[in-house]
Amino acid sequence: MASARNLVVEIAAGNERGKVLTMRDEEKAKEDDSPSAKRSKFERFPLTRWELAAALGVFLVFSTGLFCIYLTMPAADYGKLKLPRSISDLRLLKDNLATYVSEYPAQFILGYCSTYIFMQTFMIPGTIFMSLLAGALFGIVRGLFLVVFNATAGASSCFFLSKLIGRPLVNWLWPEKMRFFQSEIAKRKEKLLNYMLFLRVTPTLPNLFINLASPIVDIPFHIFFLATLLGLIPASYITVKAGLALGDLKSVKDLYDFKTLSVLFLIGSISIFPTLLKRKRIYE
Repeated sequence: MASARNLVVEIAAGNERGKVLTMRDEEKAKEDDSPSAKRSKFERFPLTRWELAAALGVFLVFSTGLFCIYLTMPAADYGKLKLPRSISDLRLLKDNLATYVSEYPAQFILGYCSTYIFMQTFMIPGTIFMSLLAGALFGIVRGLFLVVFNATAGASSCFFLSKLIGRPLVNWLWPEKMRFFQSEIAKRKEKLLNYMLFLRVTPTLPNLFINLASPIVDIPFHIFFLATLLGLIPASYITVKAGLALGDLKSVKDLYDFKTLSVLFLIGSISIFPTLLKRKRIYE
């Protein structure tokens, strides 16, 4: 009887503890939804007011320069000109720009380069459509030159922007990926160019992350620049060549099928082959 009575008391006490925990959870949920909690979450935003002001200032300077360039360009039907977000949008834009490009090639290239670099600097999605457009309008040789030049210039601008204010933002957005990248860079200080070439050629890490994280892990700019300039050529060639046959392209995903990715990884493997060979000799 005593044991049964003790069991009843324990069950009752457990239920009371359960009710208390439930009430605490409910109170905590209410606190999380309260204005003060939302304010604290916003206060955890990594950039200080000065860093945010610097970022907005740089954005304003670039935007003003881009707007001034557009003002100097010959008149066009701007209602038909917009940044493409799909292959069908890109086909329409290409048809609308064909005459304009033939009549004002220098002005168009200036506007194209300015737009591409602006998008790359401030991480605005859509540069892959700009690369396809270069192939569709200028062919492989000129299109490839334009894409590699603009992508390298935009990545370099992004590099220096991240050097200015990027450290807290990158550590806030990608803490795990940042630790991995930092450890890999530390292992390859002697053959850093080879490793950066491998990253640029292959889709191992997103180019956006590489642009932002490189100055934070102390990658020298000359290595970053050279790896970007050379490493973007294979993927840019694939994209520019695809721009010549927009009618056959159904989606951006069609650009990078298994065969294409295999070729990119093969090229990337060649870039790190000297590093692997050196390690083998050391072990021997």
